[in-house]
Formats: sequence, C-alpha cells, structure tokens
Amino acid sequence: MGLTFWRVWSGLPADEAGILGSVDNSSWRQGLEKALSEVWLPRAGVTDGDLTVVSSPGGRAQGGAGEAGPPGLLGSLRSLEGGAARLRAAGGGGPGQFGCRMNRGKEGGSFLTDPWSGSSRQVCMTNCPTLIVMVGLPARGKTYISKKLTRYLNWIGVPTREFNVGQYRRDMVKTYKSFEFFLPDNEEGLKIRKQCALAALRDVRRFLSEEGGHVAVFDATNTTRERRATIFNFGEQNGYKTFFVESICVDPEVIAANIVQVKLGSPDYVNHDSDEATEDFMRRIECYENSYESLDEDLDRDLSYIKIMDVGQSYIVNRVADHIQSRIVYYLMNIHVTPRSIYLCRHGESELNLKGRIGGDPGLSARGREFARSLAQFIRDQNIKDLKVWTSQMKRTIQTAEALGVPYEQWKVLNEIDAGVCEEMTYEEIQDHYPLEFALRDQDKYRYRYPKGESYEDLVQRLEPVIMELERQENVLVICHQAVMRCLLAYFLDKAAEQLPYLKCPLHTVLKLTPVAYGCKVESIFLNVAAVNTHRDRPQQPWQMETSQR
Repeated sequence: MGLTFWRVWSGLPADEAGILGSVDNSSWRQGLEKALSEVWLPRAGVTDGDLTVVSSPGGRAQGGAGEAGPPGLLGSLRSLEGGAARLRAAGGGGPGQFGCRMNRGKEGGSFLTDPWSGSSRQVCMTNCPTLIVMVGLPARGKTYISKKLTRYLNWIGVPTREFNVGQYRRDMVKTYKSFEFFLPDNEEGLKIRKQCALAALRDVRRFLSEEGGHVAVFDATNTTRERRATIFNFGEQNGYKTFFVESICVDPEVIAANIVQVKLGSPDYVNHDSDEATEDFMRRIECYENSYESLDEDLDRDLSYIKIMDVGQSYIVNRVADHIQSRIVYYLMNIHVTPRSIYLCRHGESELNLKGRIGGDPGLSARGREFARSLAQFIRDQNIKDLKVWTSQMKRTIQTAEALGVPYEQWKVLNEIDAGVCEEMTYEEIQDHYPLEFALRDQDKYRYRYPKGESYEDLVQRLEPVIMELERQENVLVICHQAVMRCLLAYFLDKAAEQLPYLKCPLHTVLKLTPVAYGCKVESIFLNVAAVNTHRDRPQQPWQMETSQR
C-alpha cells in the first residue's frame, strides 16, 4: 500500500490546497479522519473543509491534480495545525460553529452568505478583521502608539499594518510650506487631505479584505465626530469591527517634549530652523483645536474605545467587543514613555555549549564564569539607576547573575526553548537520529515544534508576559538564552517571524536597547571574553532527505 495523503480543500482550488500529513497504513483512515476533523482543523480555525484522500501506488506523493504537494507541510500529526492555519490564511476555512459559510472575497471583507436572498451582506463575525482608528490633536503621541501597537500585534502573530495619513499627504504634496495648509477655510488643503484619507482607507480595505490582514491601524487626527462616523460606516460596510484609540494630553511639558523629539525630526521640517518649526507646528495644532470633538461617554456610548490621558496617567475604556480589543487595551495600559534602557544578554558559556549540544541545564564553563565577572564590572561602570535583574530558572543564568552581587528575580517563562526529544543532542546527532525533524525545522524554523517540545511560535506566546512587564519597567537587565533573546529582540526591533530564529545573539555580548520616538536604538557591547559560536545560519537550501530515509 502506498502513502495516503490528506488534503483540506476548504473552498480552495486543487493547486492551492496543501498536503497536511501522511500515513503509511490505510487502516488508520478512520482514526486520522476523526483527529483531523474534530481536533486539529478546529484548533487551526478550519472547520468547514472537506477531507479528500489521495492514494498513490509505489509510495509517491501525488496531489489532486497529479503534482507533488509542498514538502514544507509534510510531517507528523503535530504539524497539521500549522499547515491548516496556513491554508486558512490563504483564504480557506471558517468558523463552522456559526452554522454558516465564511467567505473572504476579493471585493470585500469577511461576510455571511444569506441563503434566502441569494446575495451577500457583510456583517461583523466573531473573527472578522479589526480597524483601529486613532483620535487626537497633533503632538499627542498617536503615531508613537500606532507603531508600538502594530509592532506588538505582529509579534504575537496577528497580521497588522499601520496606515499613516500624514505620509499619504507627504507623498501627494511633495513640499510642505506652512500651517496654512491645515486652516479650516483652505479649500485646496481640505480637498487634498480628504483624498489622502480616502486613499488610506482603500489600502485598509485591500489589506484586510484581500491580503489576509487581521488588524489595520488608521493613524490620523480624526478629531470630528463626523469624520469618525464616516470611518465607522466604512468599517461596518466592509464587515470590520472598529475600535477607537484617543490620546488626550493637557500637560504642556509632555506636549513640548513630543514636539521636540518627534515633530522637529519630521520630513515637514527638514530645512527649517528649530524655533521656526516649533512656532509653525504650534499654529498647526491651533487649526484643529476649534473643531476638536473628543469621544464622549454619552454621545459615543455605543462605540468601542479607549481614551488615554497624559500618556497613561488615567484611562477610560468603553464597550470592549472581543478578545483582540481586550489585548489591545491591556497592552496600551502597560506602555510608557519614561526614558530607560533595557540590557539583554545570554548566560555565560556553558559546559554543553563547549560540546555543541543544545538545551539541558548545565553549569558555566571556566570562560562562562569569567564572563559573569566581566558582566558585573560592566554593570557597575554603567552606574544604572534602580536596575532590575531578571534570569531564567536554569543554572547557567543563575550562576551568571550571582556574580553581579545584586538581588535578581527568576522567571520560569525565561527558560530556554524546550527541544523535547532533542535535548542535549548536537545538530549532527539530530540529523542522524531524526532526519525528518531536521528537514522540517530547516523548512520553517519559526513554526517547527520539536517532538515533545516547543517551537519559536510557542516561545513568543510564553514570553508575552515578559514583554508586558518590560514595557511597564524602567531599567532592566535580562540574562536569558539564545532563543529567548531572539524573541525579545525581534519585538523591540520589529523583526518578522521568518527573521526571528536567525537573529544573531552571540555569547558574552550585551545588547543595550534604548527606546526612541518611533523605534529602538541598539548598542552591541562585547565584553572581551572568548566563547564558542552557537549561531546556525539559515540554510541556503532546506535540507532534503534521501528517498530511502523518508
């Protein structure tokens, strides 16, 4: 009997459906079909697809149209969830528990098919896309919030994109002259600004309805109730949930600091004198103040929103509609703008590092202990105010922290990625003993999960509480592990999931991260203690097994 392959069609054409898994014993058919339909596919969000069996004599994997399926999806049962999720992201699947079919068409968002009228009406579903609408006067931190929120949501695996209307305006009007462009009676300026907003909304619709996006952040002033109603209606017509984020600031020192840090570095003021730019920008703010209508607890009681006062001094939250909105609120209530630095480093070199083995819970090597002493001197030289030190619960990070001679906190969630059955093995041994696993990891290192272990994707979810606490804290030193440090670094540097597992985090090197207006400044400090190189580059071609090994 040849291999039996299972496909999930979910409304996809044959050449877009993927091979999710295989068995070499046809007697497994009923059990595997039950596992697919009742466990794996619902967990991945694909519950309405048909299962199709494709058998091929001689053990050759054939697709429904005769072509081989994509090798990246071939694997054991625990690979099925990720494969199904990728099919869903491509446009298939949908929440069958609602008793309806979910379509994702090229002309609209997620909508229900009305069986009685024969036509489609677009209404918000539980898992429909979210449109976040920023609200507030200039210099209130809207773009800062937009960028941080976009970075966070992408990091946790929610496809998100920011749409800054100011950038659309700069693309349309190449040269900025003065605040007069924003005067309420400037008809030409009003026309251009409206065109820019509409262009941004068209791109929002394309991203959410055609490109598989889940969250769009519409970054503009949106200071009038009329403008917000227009955007809300746009979201309703396309089947999106709309969530407003208003930033209110009355502290003149905060406003002045924001103008200096952000606006004077804006492309609008590249060739302007600092005092002249400040004066012009203050006049620009005045153009919006007379027509500004803040979100109102009575007039806007049916809207979902959060109001942030004076960069997090207080909040008002109204009608949080779903899980993603609750996560947005939780995140926004944790961020702050107080100047600080975050120091990331790995433990000192360990005994297993010397042997090229992964995982385990070894102690430090002689060079690892030397690094711990050098790290202690480095921290003393930095003279950091109120520094907090965090470690994992593994020996090598604890031994590194002990040399500092200061209090430290142990976090279990900072433990290294669990390599499961591959713990304490070398990569050569993994390739020899588990060739299929070795090949699968090369093909998708971020989503690959070690047998009885974790994936980088799992690790990101585990580390979310650490990110929340880092956002709340000021100066922190985190002594952790290679995979953990990669995940944390990817958050602060806004790196994509495909890049994350290949970020370089060498031993005996401290990375100093200093949050700035729209990003993060990084300094790499090598403490001049030699160590082995544990980095493994992305393979140019993913390793393929020989036919006899499959």
